[in-house]
Amino acid sequence: MTFELTKEFVEHIKELVQQENAPAIRTELKELFPEDITSILYELETEQARFVVNQLDTKLGAKILADLDPNERRDFLKEFTSEEISRYVNILDSDDAVDLLNEQPIRVREEVIALLEDREQARFILDLLHYDEDVAGGLMQKELVKANVNWTVNQCIEELRKQAEDVEKVYAVYVVDDHDRLLGLLSLKKIVLAHKNTKIESLYDSDMHYVETYRPAEEVAELMQRYDLDALPVVNVQGRLLGRITIDDIVDVITEQASSDTLAMAGITGDVEEDDTVWEQTRARLPWLLVGMMGGILAAKFISFFEDDLIIVPAMAAFIPIIGSTGGNVGIQTSSIILQSLADKSGLDAGVWQRLLRMFAVAFINGLIISSIVFGFNLLIGNEVQLAVVVSSALISVIFLASFMGTVTPLLLDKLGINPAVASGPFITTANDLIGYGVYFGLAHLLLDL
Repeated sequence: MTFELTKEFVEHIKELVQQENAPAIRTELKELFPEDITSILYELETEQARFVVNQLDTKLGAKILADLDPNERRDFLKEFTSEEISRYVNILDSDDAVDLLNEQPIRVREEVIALLEDREQARFILDLLHYDEDVAGGLMQKELVKANVNWTVNQCIEELRKQAEDVEKVYAVYVVDDHDRLLGLLSLKKIVLAHKNTKIESLYDSDMHYVETYRPAEEVAELMQRYDLDALPVVNVQGRLLGRITIDDIVDVITEQASSDTLAMAGITGDVEEDDTVWEQTRARLPWLLVGMMGGILAAKFISFFEDDLIIVPAMAAFIPIIGSTGGNVGIQTSSIILQSLADKSGLDAGVWQRLLRMFAVAFINGLIISSIVFGFNLLIGNEVQLAVVVSSALISVIFLASFMGTVTPLLLDKLGINPAVASGPFITTANDLIGYGVYFGLAHLLLDL
């Protein structure tokens, strides 16, 4: 049954916390998933949330801490002692433990590692701490199941029982040589079906995907998406198996990247959320708003050059918003499609000329339809044919130019190593406004003899 968070339920939990009624809290939360409890914690004060978590089973508490938003978790754990944190870190997957510890002050981090009862977990954490979080080494977890190529199936099963105790999800067994170099992959199905004395070397599949520790997170995500992988082994430059990356970590990478691109397309810089402070939201949104404002000032100044034309043909003013909005919309649509193709590396990368040719074909059809509708509208409301021709010609020209800008700008920024998503918001909209108005009034001068 799906849990629905209500204000009444949150108030009920707050009352139980105020009464310090631990048994009642455990009863209320007993049937909920960790993700549901996490949503409740977001509605509580930090001290209240701390009390709730302390009433839960340690394993459940660790799962909740792993699911918490990093910013929320950083503030939340300030209320915990190093001993309390170590209790949860001790049973987390190594990659989740490292993420949590990287958010803590160095002193707390070192105290927690020193207090860990599971010394293998401490060693795993120390191995992972020196990797950047945006590379494969920073995404991987050390927990996995591996088998030596010289073992029999029976030996492999015995070792599998031992190793799997520390591994939450077993997708496959990784086959290594005597020096821990990764050789291949062994499916659980083959282990179950094979005779107990069969050698592993005759069963494993050497045709597999893997990544080195230094590979960027985006490259790892693209590889796992393309080949629909649940887990991906990670090796060092010598080919030694160091860990694995699971699909849940890659989903986080994909989600963060999509969120970042969406914010960038809207002209918001940095990592900002709805519940951030007023200053943080202002700082993230203001730069591109200023760009848009400057563009608006330039557009207004540009239009002022043609005041005399507007006095002669006042009806021209009515179509200025159409010219600006059409150019902006076409530019954003085109750049969004280009961004999608840049993000998807699974197919052949089309050349610039091929993209431009396709863009011109689409722009021609869209421009023809839109300009025809506007032409007919002008005649319907009784405007002169010459004005109808000017507006329609300007529209089809603006659609072509906006499509060109929307195609070339992201490609150029991508070549320069700049996030192309930033080109899809205020920059393209502002640039297309100026270009559109120039084309509109330029055509009016030519066709209306102004």
